[in-house]
Formats: sequence, structure tokens, C-alpha cells
Amino acid sequence: MNTSRRQIGKSLTAVAMAVAALGFSSLASAADTIKVGVLHSLSGTMAISETVLKDTVLMAIDEINAKGGVLGKKLEPVVVDPASNWPLFAEKAKQLITQDKVVVTFGCWTSVSRKSVLPVFEELNSLLFYPVQYEGEELSKNVFYTGAAPNQQAIPAVEYLMSKDGGSAKRFVLLGTDYVYPRTTNKILRAFLKSKGVKDEDIDEKYTPFGHSDYQTIVADIKKFAAGGKTAVISTINGDSNVPFYKELGNQGLKATDVPVVAFSVGEEELRGVDTKPLVGHLAAWNYFMSIKNPTNDAFKKQWAEYSKAKKLPGADKPLTNDPMEATYIGIHMWKQAVEKAKSTDTDKVIAAMAGQTFKAPSGITSMMDPKNHHLHKSVFIGEIKADGQFNVVWKTPGPVKAMPWSPYIEGNDKKKDEPEKK
Repeated sequence: MNTSRRQIGKSLTAVAMAVAALGFSSLASAADTIKVGVLHSLSGTMAISETVLKDTVLMAIDEINAKGGVLGKKLEPVVVDPASNWPLFAEKAKQLITQDKVVVTFGCWTSVSRKSVLPVFEELNSLLFYPVQYEGEELSKNVFYTGAAPNQQAIPAVEYLMSKDGGSAKRFVLLGTDYVYPRTTNKILRAFLKSKGVKDEDIDEKYTPFGHSDYQTIVADIKKFAAGGKTAVISTINGDSNVPFYKELGNQGLKATDVPVVAFSVGEEELRGVDTKPLVGHLAAWNYFMSIKNPTNDAFKKQWAEYSKAKKLPGADKPLTNDPMEATYIGIHMWKQAVEKAKSTDTDKVIAAMAGQTFKAPSGITSMMDPKNHHLHKSVFIGEIKADGQFNVVWKTPGPVKAMPWSPYIEGNDKKKDEPEKK
């Protein structure tokens, strides 16, 4: 009896040791990776723009892991879908940081989603890399903004429209989706236009809700307004509403030679589902276009084409790159460099190490993270839509432009500091 008891005891001990070993090995494997959050809408009105950014993060992670990871550990992506639902962005951000224990998050497109998650990242002292052009008027120690501020996109685009090369526009339709980014950008543009002598009656401001699809009346109104003199449309329409808007321009025969439209949220990906022939000559302002020719961009496009094909991504038969993809790619590589410089994934150490980081960007410049204001120095390009849905660059800045998060066209901004407040 004793023998069998002893044997049972022995085998139980063996089981316990095996379980413990399993526990240790799973703990060890968890500690062997660095978790990275991916917070992009994969469904809903913004999926048209954001899905590809999730895939860009995953491609960069694969690339980094293939080269040995970060600090000798592999990166492990944790992907969530906030589904174009702004309060859900905050919930998902909290889940990533507190439950999934990610050390950094790459995500958001709309400013309303960024504003939704901002208190979460600040309160929990975690890092967000935000890859899309936006309205400025914000600076947080917990966010690195790798897209453009207004002086790196909106202002140069309007200056171009007013110039002889851009058609000498005298009247402006400010047309946007109804939320913080278009409204704040248009507030800045209105003040800018006023400083250039444009009267209020020569500015028409219109907003439509997210997911809006009937642009018949709006395009007819633009035609009427344009009868009063040389007119340009500045579009801050976001997401899948761009498809019916551009279709309607084509339906009503509103050509770029009559009324040019310059868009700030339309790139190669958004034009994928549109017949671009009637849109030839309309414009977009970005800090990168797929059509830019240089060896770094050739390598970036090739990497994306191969990744899309290998992963059987939608649209892999026609792989497209765009500005927010480039900004995402720069962001994750700069974060990796900062972690290696800091020898730590600790938020405050990484923030310090991010200052002045550089990376050879597909746009053709060496992109630098400003030493103080958490924004990239970026070149600005204006491109004309071609029949194949690509862009022909018609204007560019001589070199990288430093971001001005606080627009000088908004009163009181001259008193604000060009670096985040330490909280």
C-alpha cells in the first residue's frame, strides 16, 4: 500500500513539476516578446482608409522580427478593431494597455478617435504613434504625430490654389465631414484666407455626416457658387464618403479646369474604388505619393507588393502605397530605434530617445522627429489625379518643413509652447 502511495506521490510530484515547467515556459515565452498595439478601424466607415495601416504595421513588425527583433526580443502585435466607433477606441486603447500589456500603440485615423483615446494614453502613461495629417492644436507627451500639421499640408495647398500655377482661385468652398478635424482646419484656413484679403462672402463652408452618400445637391451648389468667380474646393471629407462625392463630380461634369478640388484625406487607396477618368487634374496635398521616384520608395513599394501577395491581402493584384502608410512605417522604425537607444521600452525613456530620431523616408528625404514638439519635419507635395488613380506631383517644398502644431492663424497661439507640457 505504502509503495503505491509513494508511487502516486511521486507521479503527482512529476505532474506538478511538469505543470510548473509549462507555467514557467509560458511565462518565459511571454517575457520573450514585446507586445505592440494596433488600433485601427477594420470595419465601419473608416475601414476604407484604416485597414491598410493595420497591415503596414504588421509588415513592419515582420521585417523587424526577421532582422532579430528589438532588444533581442520579437515584437508581438495585438490587433483590435474599434470599428469606426469613437468611444470604442478609448475602451480598446485601455484594453491594449492594461490587459494586453502593450508598450506602444500604432493607430487612429480621425481626430475624433485620437481625442477619444488621448486621456487613456496620458492617464496610463503609454505611447501612441498617430500617422495621419490633422488639424494641429494639440501637443501631448504621450503622442508622436507622424502625419502633417496644417502648415505641412493645408496652408501650402491653399497657397498653391491662389497662385498663378494653381489657377489663381479667388473663392473657396470648404467642404468637410462634420467633426473636429475639418472644422478646426477650416477655422485655420478661414483665418488664413482672411489674412490674404479673401472676404467672408467668397468662402462657403459645408459639412456632411460620416458615411454621407448623397452629394447631388452639394455639387450643384458648388457649381452655382463657382459662377461668382474663380473657385476652388478644399475637401476634408473623410472615409468612404469620398467615393460618392467624386462620382457626383463626374456625373455633373465638374472638371478640374472649371473648379479644382484639393483633398487632404484622399490618397491612392481611397481612389481605388472610383472611376478616376472624370477626376483627372483634381488635386491632393500630402507628404508622400506612391509615384515619387527614388530608390527608398522603390524598395518600400516592392516590400509592400510582396507582403500583400504573400498574405493574400485584398487588392494584392494592385498593391498601392500612400501617405499614412509611409507615416506609419516611419513611426514604427523610429520607435524601434528609440527603444534601442534607450535600451528599454519604458515610456519616459523612449520619449526622451525619440527626440531628433531620423529615418530615410520613402518620400525621398531623411525624416527627422523634432527634438521638442513630437512632430516630424516633412516635405509637402501637391499631386494631380491621373487617369490610372495615381498622382502626378505638380508642386513641392524645397525641403522638409518643421511642423507648427499651434497655428499662427489662431488667436492666442503665439503664447503656446512648442513642446508638450510635462504632466
